Amino acid sequence: MPAVMIELEKAAAVLKLLGDKTRLTMVKILDHHDCCVCEFVEIFKTSQPAISQHVRKLKDAGLVSESRRGQWIIYSLNKNSEFYPLVQSLLDQLPDQGFRLKELEKQGLRISCE
Repeated sequence: MPAVMIELEKAAAVLKLLGDKTRLTMVKILDHHDCCVCEFVEIFKTSQPAISQHVRKLKDAGLVSESRRGQWIIYSLNKNSEFYPLVQSLLDQLPDQGFRLKELEKQGLRISCE
């Protein structure tokens, strides 16, 4: 079955969004691990409003979805997005970012949202 084609304009918008190193890294992390904003704040050493802005842009584009676990809002890669095959082929070319979460765990900063 042939892959579903994405309009060039939409593909360009998604690639532009992922052209930001922070957002690209977030998406790579979310490829294997769900995270909350506070974890990204620690990983990137950036303010919560700045991280929330990045997450909002990814969410608005449909690349990221959110779910509530108690008081936490957890973000994950939206594998149902029409852009997921494009994003996945890009992520396959990038080095794993799981070490960033392992660093958080060592520092006792990885959030347990259960």
